[in-house]
Amino acid sequence: MTDCSKVLDELKSDDNEVIREAAFQAAELGCTEAVPQLAELLKSNHLGLQEAADQALRSIGGKGAVHAVVPLLRSDDAPVRNLSMDILREVGAKDFASLVALVHDEDADIRIFATDILGSTNSFMAVDPLCDALLKDPEVNVRYQAAVSLGDLANPAAAKCLNKAMQDDEWVQYAVIEALAKIKHSSSVDALVKALNTSSDLVASMIVDALGDVGNIKAVTMLLRHLDKAPTALRNKIVKAIVGILGGKSLKLLSANEREKLREYMLVALKDEDVDVQDAAISGLSFVGGEKATEEVLKIASELDPDRDRDRLAQIIDDMSNLSLNEAMIAALNSGSFKKAAIVIELMSRFEGPEVSKVLMDAFESGDRDIKRGILEALVATGGDETKVFFENILETEQDGSMLKSAINFLGLKLKDAGAIDGIFALLNHAYDDVKEAALDACVAIGGEDVNRRFVELFNSNEAIDRLMAVFAMGKIDSKGNIEYIKRALGDELPDIRKIALEALHDCCSDEESMSLIFSRLHDENRDVRLTVIELLGNCYKEEVIPYIIQALQDDDDWVQIRAAEALGEHREESALPQLITMLDSPHKIVVIKVIEVLGAIGGTMAFQALLEASNADADPEIVQTAEEAILRIQEEQGEGK
Repeated sequence: MTDCSKVLDELKSDDNEVIREAAFQAAELGCTEAVPQLAELLKSNHLGLQEAADQALRSIGGKGAVHAVVPLLRSDDAPVRNLSMDILREVGAKDFASLVALVHDEDADIRIFATDILGSTNSFMAVDPLCDALLKDPEVNVRYQAAVSLGDLANPAAAKCLNKAMQDDEWVQYAVIEALAKIKHSSSVDALVKALNTSSDLVASMIVDALGDVGNIKAVTMLLRHLDKAPTALRNKIVKAIVGILGGKSLKLLSANEREKLREYMLVALKDEDVDVQDAAISGLSFVGGEKATEEVLKIASELDPDRDRDRLAQIIDDMSNLSLNEAMIAALNSGSFKKAAIVIELMSRFEGPEVSKVLMDAFESGDRDIKRGILEALVATGGDETKVFFENILETEQDGSMLKSAINFLGLKLKDAGAIDGIFALLNHAYDDVKEAALDACVAIGGEDVNRRFVELFNSNEAIDRLMAVFAMGKIDSKGNIEYIKRALGDELPDIRKIALEALHDCCSDEESMSLIFSRLHDENRDVRLTVIELLGNCYKEEVIPYIIQALQDDDDWVQIRAAEALGEHREESALPQLITMLDSPHKIVVIKVIEVLGAIGGTMAFQALLEASNADADPEIVQTAEEAILRIQEEQGEGK
């Protein structure tokens, strides 16, 4: 007895579990002769049998499955009909003739089912029978479903019959419009616009949305003609569609009269209840609007919640940055409304030019603390030499830390103004650490002999923080020229200063004296200092540093050992293998795991053998797994050995 013969027998069993397993087996073996029996199982009240039959029929497919399932569309049992439709949506394309025949069935429900199924076939062969149903079927629901299915197929060949169907019942028009929007065929523009003149407000609204989705530029002229005669709600939709089709920049290409008309209607659209319409109007006005548009948009933006509407607010500011500075912005900045002023400040941070700086500087004195902070941040971003004196005054008169940082960043980091060094250097003694850090960075940015001399003097301070800042700055300004001071700093009693002094040598890899200084701190009493040494040696990796990194593998601190191992692994240092392998006996699990990973990176026969032993040991499961992964890496990258 063949396997399929056995399946056929078991499908006749009285035991549901046997039948269910047979159905799955029929799918696996592709038993086409079992299809009629499987189709009958779809009528079962047993969900397990239905599920098994469903999967089997989909898997076997072919004309036989279509022929067997089609009659079930006439079942009085809704679940059976629905299940049959789902199956035919997947396999129906295997027998188009049977589906097309159903399109002409006497039963309107069957014709609806058939047009629905054809829309799921993803085949151009479905277009003609669906178009035939759309244009000729006497039942409105069949025509509606045919339009929906043509939209699902999204085949441009359907555009012609869909265009004709625009004269159909309103119910059908809904589906036709949605289908045309999905197909996006240029021939549909004329049909859609023509239907605007005779459609209800609801259909007209859908048509306008569809034209916006189609995005064909030839629709713009026709839509512009409808603006004057359209009711307000529809006109706002038309505005949205035009802006969507053209994009903001292209609005400037319209004639002066068209731009003015559209601008007035976009102002009206700002009051539409639909946020998408509002946003489209804002986008358009950002290119062709003026002071009135700016005023209205700022009003909308100021009423938004900065947290809940953050994305929308950011988009509005992006849009409005296409405009130039105007009186409406200036008025809002000085209005006393925090929200409006904050929005304008953000907007002006996108602008450039002395006139922008002047407006911001003029508004500074009358603003509250947060507005002042915002103005200064905007000036840092956009200002130039014209704001130099203004910021120097801020440096002298203001006490607020945030404002001082803005002045420091502008004068020091942006202008590198040596004339401001007295004021900036003095702020190294400020009470706030962030102000100190900003001043330190600014001093380094300004640089030069005078600034370096100031830090040399500061280095002699009894205050640790002064020495720390001095070493940091001298290393950044001229590490080689300041090598004697850095050398002294390496012996400072404060570990943080020794660490900063080492970091000052980061770009001295080719300098023997500097490398010797780095080597000298390999046994520093402080772990962080030793870690810095390993980091520097790893970055200055060359033959003479290798013995020092290998020596660090014997450090008393786990993390120094680990960082040294990682540095060696990164450069695949085979000479370190003997020392690394001994570390597999470390009592510290984290060290063992890291060493295993490094051995996997270095590779080679010696590493491979050590990892094999580690993977076979009666050890921690995590260690064994890490070893197995390292072995696999060596096999993939190098084979089983070099």
